[in-house]
Amino acid sequence: MESVRSYERSLARSRASRTRHDRPEVFTLHGRAWDLLDDVFAPPFSPSTGVAMELLGLTGTGRTPAGSFLEIGCGTGVIAVSAALAGCDRVVATDINPHAVRNTELNAARHGVAGRVRALRSDLFAGIPATARFDTVYWHSNFVLAPSDYHHRDVHEQAYVDPGYEAHLRYLRQAPDHLTEGGRVLLHFSSRGDLALLRRSVADDGRELRTVASATVREDTENVEYMLLELITAAS
Repeated sequence: MESVRSYERSLARSRASRTRHDRPEVFTLHGRAWDLLDDVFAPPFSPSTGVAMELLGLTGTGRTPAGSFLEIGCGTGVIAVSAALAGCDRVVATDINPHAVRNTELNAARHGVAGRVRALRSDLFAGIPATARFDTVYWHSNFVLAPSDYHHRDVHEQAYVDPGYEAHLRYLRQAPDHLTEGGRVLLHFSSRGDLALLRRSVADDGRELRTVASATVREDTENVEYMLLELITAAS
């Protein structure tokens, strides 16, 4: 029952985020201004994106991604644009939400990296050429587990819940196919998700989800742990 309540709370957050009277057109995160379009996940209403930047080293601390960077589920484009600003020479940002693709393009232009950030609409890797390879593949996932028979009512909900973890399992199965030699598959996750389930799933294939970094923050009335996970394979 707790997982059901959790996904229902996430859907309520999704609905509230779209209609809040204080939803800004521009917000500030880690000292930079960012455009926010309608129907795109709103970082001002959740610490998730800001924490992800810290865990990835995109705020000047920790190990910063280098080389080529593929982001799945780019939303406003904060992570993808920040990766380019941090020195990644080729960044591809994808999202199933066309509003998010446009939002990422706006923020790449705002911060002068439009020439190094390509945004495109894609359901996970469907729009990525089979031969494309990246030093880092990253997904800021919709980590809340919904029942496998739940159907998203709109594209905005897809940023919040994943029915049956179908998208997560596809990501973890397909992401290694797009790595350069020595590249990394990373996943942003949360204690609101079912990490034990994902770890059991990848272990069945002889793989491991290893926690690279984590941070716990207070949200509403609960403490939420955010984690940066790395997929470890036998060849890693």
